[in-house]
Amino acid sequence: MLNPTIVIPQAFKVTQEQFQQIATLNRDLRLERTATGELIVMPPTGSDTGNRNLDIEGQLWLWNRQTKLGKAFNSSTGFHLPNGANRSPDASWVKLKRWQVLTPEERTGFAPICPDFVVELRSPSDKLDTLRAKMREYMENGTILGWLIDYQNRKVEIYRQGQDVEVLDNPTTLSGEDVLPGFVLDLTEVWQ
Repeated sequence: MLNPTIVIPQAFKVTQEQFQQIATLNRDLRLERTATGELIVMPPTGSDTGNRNLDIEGQLWLWNRQTKLGKAFNSSTGFHLPNGANRSPDASWVKLKRWQVLTPEERTGFAPICPDFVVELRSPSDKLDTLRAKMREYMENGTILGWLIDYQNRKVEIYRQGQDVEVLDNPTTLSGEDVLPGFVLDLTEVWQ
């Protein structure tokens, strides 16, 4: 059965509780909520972007499965950030000790935590300024390391706590540094 089309007035504001209800009733939709309560409905990713996302998520999952240092999440996972926003990075990771502090109830919903590590992969429909603002929001809410991968321009912006953004031109790998010890993301498939 197809879901009916959803039409949302511009700048439609919802509370955290309303957002959780809307998200629960519309699990097939990709939704986010800004800190001011604006509801964002995102289109599904195209096939190429979905394949690139899966490659990134898979590499992160495999590293985490081997190290067991935290919890890795895919693009379907929403987090309730300290500033009140609900965001869904394309891939993310939380240190195990931070995850274990959450109650079972907090873990089942939109976990009230900002990931330690996030990845945003720019799709053709994404505006770079919007993604940069989202990356800054993650950093302001506690993310330690973030990668904005701009497939179209073959660039990666690296966000680190307390540092200027570093821009890499066409890198073949990215290091998880001391946040994800030993993790190296191979970008070969992402750039294809």
